[in-house]
Amino acid sequence: MKLQTLALAVLVALAGPALAQTAQDTNKADKAQIKADKDKMRADRKAGDKDAVKADKEKLKADKAKRKADRKAARDAKKAAKQDNTTK
Repeated sequence: MKLQTLALAVLVALAGPALAQTAQDTNKADKAQIKADKDKMRADRKAGDKDAVKADKEKLKADKAKRKADRKAARDAKKAAKQDNTTK
């Protein structure tokens, strides 16, 4: 294995967790996106743009599903970590 490749692998292994978002950061970002979608939908509804309201509803639905999936993944990861700690 080349030294450069080995150095890159070590760098990625050490920096990966530091660069990854935590579950709380992801949840906050999802909440903010949902709030922004709701505000945009209200503005479009007030302006009378039915097509935009329909598109906003679909985006809101997708964002809610993403948040639900992220929360489930975080719970599963936490449960797995807890289970690993108890088996040691």
